[in-house]
Amino acid sequence: MKSDPPLRRRIVYAPVTFSEEGGVRFLHFGTEWVQGAMRLRKPDAIELEYAQQMMAWSLFIDAPKAIAQLGLGAAALTRFCHTHYPDAQVTAVELNPAVIIAARSMFGLPDDDRTLEVISGDAEAFVDDPQRRGTLDALQVDLYDATARGPVLESEAFYAACRACLRSPGVLAVNLFGVHASFGRNMRSLKAAFDGRVIALPEVHEGNRVALAFSGPPLHVQWSTMRERAMAVAKQLKLPASKWVDGLREVADPTSHSFRI
Repeated sequence: MKSDPPLRRRIVYAPVTFSEEGGVRFLHFGTEWVQGAMRLRKPDAIELEYAQQMMAWSLFIDAPKAIAQLGLGAAALTRFCHTHYPDAQVTAVELNPAVIIAARSMFGLPDDDRTLEVISGDAEAFVDDPQRRGTLDALQVDLYDATARGPVLESEAFYAACRACLRSPGVLAVNLFGVHASFGRNMRSLKAAFDGRVIALPEVHEGNRVALAFSGPPLHVQWSTMRERAMAVAKQLKLPASKWVDGLREVADPTSHSFRI
C-alpha cells in the first residue's frame, strides 16, 4: 500500500515594514521590534552596536576567504563584509524573498557579483549541505521572526552543522537575546556543538548578546596581543574592537593575563 507523502510545513512570512527616525532607517517585520538599521548618511557603516559585535570574529581571523550570514535583515553585515573584504566570497541566506527585495531597494545592498551571493532559501538547509563543509572562515547567524524573542533555529544539531561549515580555525557569531529563556537554551546547544568553546559578550542595547563559538585548535592569546590586534581591526574596519576585548576579558577572567578558549 502506497503511503501518502508527508505534509509540507506551511511557511507564513511576516510583513516587511519600515520606519525612519533621526536619519536612521529601520527594518521591521510588522511589529515595533527592530530587525535592522542603516544611517542614511553612512550606508556602509554598521549602525547597531550588537551588529558591530557580530564582527568580533575579526579579532581572530585576519584575512577571511569566505564569510556567510544566515538571516539578511537590513543587510548591514553583508554590505559591510562585501565592502571591507573585497577578496572574500560573501554569501547571505534569507528565507523571506521580501526581505531580499527590501535590502536591495531600501538598504543599498548591491546586486550579486563575483564575490557576493544572496540566496533565497532556508538557513538550516544551507548548513546541512555537504558541499558547505569546511568552506567558511566566519559565519554570522541572526535568525529572528517578527516577535524577535529568540533565534528560530537553536538546536544542537543546527549549531553542529554550523560548526561543520567552518574551516580550522573558524568562528561562529550568533545574535542571542540575553533577557529571554532562549539565551540559556542556545548557549547549551552551542556549547554541546562546539565542545564548550563558546563565550558571550556582555549585553548591549535591548538585551542583545553576541556569542562567539570557535572551531579549530585551542586558543591561548595574551590580552596585550589581543589589544594590538584590536587596534589593527579598529583602523581597518572603523569598529570599536578594543571594546570587544574589554567585554571578552570581563566575561572570561579579568584577573588572567591571557584569553584561553
